[in-house]
Amino acid sequence: MKATVLSGAWAGFWESRTAREKVLLTWGGAALAVAIGWSVLWAPAADGRAQLRERMPRLQRELAQMTAQANEARSLAGQAAGVAPAGAALKDAMTASLGEHDLQDAQVRLIGTTAQVQLENAAFAAVTAWLNDVRRQFKVEVIEAHVMAQKPDGQVDLSVLLQPANVQ
Repeated sequence: MKATVLSGAWAGFWESRTAREKVLLTWGGAALAVAIGWSVLWAPAADGRAQLRERMPRLQRELAQMTAQANEARSLAGQAAGVAPAGAALKDAMTASLGEHDLQDAQVRLIGTTAQVQLENAAFAAVTAWLNDVRRQFKVEVIEAHVMAQKPDGQVDLSVLLQPANVQ
């Protein structure tokens, strides 16, 4: 219903125009459509392309720099993974690891480049899991270990000397 009303109103408006007015309205409408198309569609796209062309070399340099930094970080991570802690860092690592494995009341002392760990009345399974973990995680090796079984099943006293694996 509205379409017929609108088409009727448009037909009445258009038929009442002279041929000259119809030509002027047609060319004016076409020019207006081109101007709107240019300002809404083409100009922003052209400006965006120009800005991207200007920014592209800087973005490529930043990408190359980030790639180089990522490669350097990968190589440094590999090197850091191969370095065993020593001295106070080894003692701190052992203390933290004992706490993570719920091995309380452990005594950790440094003797030169070696860490001595003493545990009393600890679960044997927890002790072996801890030793395996520190061996892999901190790249240490057991130099000497004394394990004494206690009366309760699975409980032991432990005295172990650990040193970084790369120390000879």
